[in-house]
Amino acid sequence: MEGRLVSEVLSLPVRMHGIVLGRPVGAFVHQSSNLLVGFEILCGDGARRFLPFGVARVLADEIALDSALALIDERDVDYYRRRARRVPEAGYDQPWLDADGCLHDALSAA
Repeated sequence: MEGRLVSEVLSLPVRMHGIVLGRPVGAFVHQSSNLLVGFEILCGDGARRFLPFGVARVLADEIALDSALALIDERDVDYYRRRARRVPEAGYDQPWLDADGCLHDALSAA
């Protein structure tokens, strides 16, 4: 994956072997760095789950998983929430994500 706007990444479906599991509704960045921790996913069953960035592959048309077991149930997400903040709260104007999971602010053309 080359650099992409976070808003574009959040518009991608989450799929496992072509099966849509859900859609991202938010992203979390580490409290003390610019590393993306993961995504909050609204799944097809209506549950919200957490997807760690390290187990996902952001492709051109999807966020791909090899196993649905990578999705962490809502009740077990506190560990990540304590160590992260939502991307809009991180102070980025128009964040983009690089291939290593680092967030950057979009460069102005001016």
